[in-house]
Amino acid sequence: MTTTRRTLLLSALTLALATGFAHAKDPKEITLGASAGPYADQIKLGIKPILEKQGYKVKLVEFNDYIQPNFALAEGSLDANAFQHIVYLKKFALEHKLALTDLIQVPTAPIALYSKKHTSLAEVKEGSTVGLPNDPTNQARALVLLDQLGWVKLRENIDPVRASEKDIAVNIKKIRILPLEAAQLPRSLGDTDYSFINGNFALASGLKLTEALVAEKIPPNYINLVAVRTADKDKQFAKDLAAAYRSREFLDITNKHFAGYVKPDYQQALQTASK
Repeated sequence: MTTTRRTLLLSALTLALATGFAHAKDPKEITLGASAGPYADQIKLGIKPILEKQGYKVKLVEFNDYIQPNFALAEGSLDANAFQHIVYLKKFALEHKLALTDLIQVPTAPIALYSKKHTSLAEVKEGSTVGLPNDPTNQARALVLLDQLGWVKLRENIDPVRASEKDIAVNIKKIRILPLEAAQLPRSLGDTDYSFINGNFALASGLKLTEALVAEKIPPNYINLVAVRTADKDKQFAKDLAAAYRSREFLDITNKHFAGYVKPDYQQALQTASK
């Protein structure tokens, strides 16, 4: 055997052993990813302490974008993440060919209408400027709420998940719609009459969910969730993670620290049962 071949075989063996050790992870160690803000805070205040009582070592990784958390999960850097709803997860997983699946829904901050110039919805008038997200998913949510308020009328039989400005059949209040990046909408309040702002961006800018003039009734497909690799959904850590979210202890944390959030069905049922 030549020296070169022997060196190559030794390098390959070393790499294989290193890879094996890297994957020999303690089943009681769990790495969770979340978008910085409320969903990371839910883990810090509620989920992490519950899991640690069960003997888990929990690491939290915070992200400032909606792209990397799913790639990190798919490649194994994370065991689960919390930041997205099922519509986004399915679309992202399909486009990038990732084997990811939903585990459990979580308390979700709704998209809502805020104003620094008006104290009620009744003050809307012709020419009022309304800011709303320019990304398709959140813009559809805002337009559906505008339709429910009676400010616009959307075309009949549209898919509410895909509603866009072109689907406005009648601008009833003759408002001026101003599409902006979702993260910029809190800053727009100084210039607009009203602005639709996603809950996480509202909270990050110092707004309170309870200050909103109106909030959406989030449909099930827009409730945020915990995602895991499809192959891990039935593993013990995933079952324990889901149980932590379903616990009475986490419901108490939700009521104390996350007022105004839309609770998933299991929390609503638990709260009703305890009355």
